[in-house]
Amino acid sequence: MAALKDRLKADLTSAIRAKDEVRKATIRMTLSAISTEESSGDSARELTDDEIITVLTREAKRRREAAEAFRDGGRADSAEREEAEAAVIAEYLPEPLSEAELEQIIDAAIAETGASSPRDMGRVMKIVQPQVRGRAEGSAVAAAVKARLA
Repeated sequence: MAALKDRLKADLTSAIRAKDEVRKATIRMTLSAISTEESSGDSARELTDDEIITVLTREAKRRREAAEAFRDGGRADSAEREEAEAAVIAEYLPEPLSEAELEQIIDAAIAETGASSPRDMGRVMKIVQPQVRGRAEGSAVAAAVKARLA
């Protein structure tokens, strides 16, 4: 079993014992999303830590977007709950990349592919995405690559 999934299960037990409702509910939802991902497709399989990080990243992004929507709708209490859930999920994600680190990865990918125009963005993204998975949002990466190639 993946180490990250083991950690989530152990933390769920701790949250239940500590009566930490937000943490308990968030970890349960996260484990449910992982189980759904494992059972989707042709046959059931166990996710690797990298695949679990992808699921966690998606869940964290959903929480941030929901919090923003709640704030725009004037529901600060619901927005705070979503932000608290996103913070719990973020504890299991790798440390985010700084802008300088991201630019360094992008520059290396551009040099490796010989990209010179925005039409080469796909080739650069193929190299950059695996290196930044879980550490930077795809839209931010795409915007940075586009800016470098423009």
